Amino acid sequence: MNAIVSYSFKLAHMLVGPLLLLGDRLTAPRRVQRDPTAQARIDAETRELVLYQFRSCPFCIKTRRAIRRLALNIETRDAQHHQPSRQQLLKCGGKLMVPCLRIAKPDGSMQWMYESNDIIRYLESRFTGE
Repeated sequence: MNAIVSYSFKLAHMLVGPLLLLGDRLTAPRRVQRDPTAQARIDAETRELVLYQFRSCPFCIKTRRAIRRLALNIETRDAQHHQPSRQQLLKCGGKLMVPCLRIAKPDGSMQWMYESNDIIRYLESRFTGE
C-alpha cells in the first residue's frame, strides 16, 4: 500500500510540477524599481542570503515570486537534486524542508528560516520602504 501511495505522489508531482513552473513563468510579477544606488546597496545585502529550494515546490515558487517582485538577487540552491546543498541544509539547518532561507549574520553565525510566509515577511520588512 505504501508503495502505491508513494508512486501516486511521484506521478502527481511529475504532472503538476511542470504546470506550476509554466504558470509561474507566464505570470511573473513585476519587479520593484529602485534608483541604482539603493539597488546596489540591496544587492550587497542580499549576498548574505541563500534560498534552499526545490524547483517545482509550490511554496518555493511562491517565495521565488516574492524575491522577484522585490527585485532581490538571492542565490538559490537546489536541495532536491544537488547533494551537497541537500546535505548542507540537513546538517546546518537541521531538517530537509524547503523553502529555507539561510541568513548570514554579521557575527558569522547563520540563521535558518523555514516557512514561505515567514521568509516573505522577513524579506518584505527588510527590503521594502527603501
